[in-house]
Amino acid sequence: MNKNTWLEIITVLIVAGFIMAFRLGGLPLLDPDEPVYAQTAREMLAAQDFVSPRIYGDFWYDKPPMYYWLVAGAMKIAGQTELAARLPSALFAVGGALLVYAGGRSLLNRRAGLIAGLALATSLEYFYLGKAAVTDATLTFFMSACLLLYLRRKYHLAYIAAGLAVLTKGPVGFILPGLIILIHLVVTRSMGQLRRIKLLSGSLLVLAVSLPWYWLMYQYHGMDFVDTFLGFHNVTRFLQPEHASGSLWYYYIPVLIIGFFPWTIFLVQALTAAIRAGHDHEQGSKLVFFVIWATVIFAFFSLSQTKLISYILPMFPPLALLVGWYTDRCLSSAEPGVFKIPAVLLTLLVTLVEAAFFIIAKQSIPELFPGTVTAGILFAIVLGLAWYTVYTGRNKSFVGVLVAGMTAFVIVLMTVLLPAAAPWFSVKDLAGEFQAQYDGQAPVYISKSYRPGFTYYTGTPGTELETGELKNLVSGDSGKAYFVLKKKTYLGLPPAEQSKLQLIATQKDVALVMKKNN
Repeated sequence: MNKNTWLEIITVLIVAGFIMAFRLGGLPLLDPDEPVYAQTAREMLAAQDFVSPRIYGDFWYDKPPMYYWLVAGAMKIAGQTELAARLPSALFAVGGALLVYAGGRSLLNRRAGLIAGLALATSLEYFYLGKAAVTDATLTFFMSACLLLYLRRKYHLAYIAAGLAVLTKGPVGFILPGLIILIHLVVTRSMGQLRRIKLLSGSLLVLAVSLPWYWLMYQYHGMDFVDTFLGFHNVTRFLQPEHASGSLWYYYIPVLIIGFFPWTIFLVQALTAAIRAGHDHEQGSKLVFFVIWATVIFAFFSLSQTKLISYILPMFPPLALLVGWYTDRCLSSAEPGVFKIPAVLLTLLVTLVEAAFFIIAKQSIPELFPGTVTAGILFAIVLGLAWYTVYTGRNKSFVGVLVAGMTAFVIVLMTVLLPAAAPWFSVKDLAGEFQAQYDGQAPVYISKSYRPGFTYYTGTPGTELETGELKNLVSGDSGKAYFVLKKKTYLGLPPAEQSKLQLIATQKDVALVMKKNN
């Protein structure tokens, strides 16, 4: 590799590495998702059982074991800390940015790859999930590796990556890349390629990588594993909504607009230009592939009845590659006002994001207000610099302003915004209050959404508090008991029942109460 290549790699590594590493372990694990992965990895270590995931002492069939394994390994090195829980995700997020850079450089050109890698690392949802103890950055890395290796005709490596994706998230790790490749072959009238992509030996590789764990789980747990993991967590959650958002067909439109911020300002132009170039451009087939890749991910999860913000993260790498290609083409045109429309869109998006933050701060989390003001000042500076580059014709600097602005925003996010919001989404402080006076004997009942974090920070799994169960537990003749529940649930109890409870501590909208001995 020449000097320029090393400089580009170092640039992507520094930007992505700083973003993902900055205060990575500085916040408590946020309920309900992060503590699940940390607690499951902890229980794997305690049981020395690295086949069957478990939580609260029970077997847990929600996800394959890849991320649990990675966190368990990190805990062996860094201890059972927030840093260890998030470290694998952050490393794969950095790896994903480097992967997109390398793919863009090889498949498009040097500058397009560099912009793509930086755009991915600095897009809002990508770095937020990359800094979280969840599976999405890891899945995105393996799925992206599979598809980029396929484009580079390194088929056996692509199949191995698909197998690792299946070990990370389940069948979608193979189904979605397969669907993307198949649609691309149909659209480009290249079905003859099926004879050259080593389908049989490649499928065997996928099975060799992923099947042993599934086979062992079936041997140990039988149809309970099949029905729960494949039946409920994959098929049922696709067909039936787990959350009210599942019925919203447009759910992922605002998620994409905000999640891919600030690079959303190039999306429509990049997609349109890529589709047009698909017929007569030497890179047309690759551009069409990126469009299909992003579209299939978006459509698949839009059709799914269970929707979560994180599900569409695997479409961000192809979007970053399209943005990298389109931006490079704009820079090559040398037109002085080429980024005027993106600057207008950036102004509108910044206004929208800031307005949303102010509304949240005013209506729900007032502690966010100082951070919102700080972020507003930062983005005002970014907008001023962006418009300056437009009017002075410094087109290359426009991209630099976006990268630098989002890197600076990470500092604001991790030092001001998230520390203010964390008490609303973590029970760590309340767990400390509980440990200070718990007798170690009385039963503990915990609302479902608080149970993972409470268990992680206290070591007490307790019992999940079922809907409608509180009244019977309070009115019954049982003795002393503790409850972790929503504050409004406690305050909504009739006076006669509330008088039987002692409020020990509150943390934002959560209450820790104790039922007195009869």
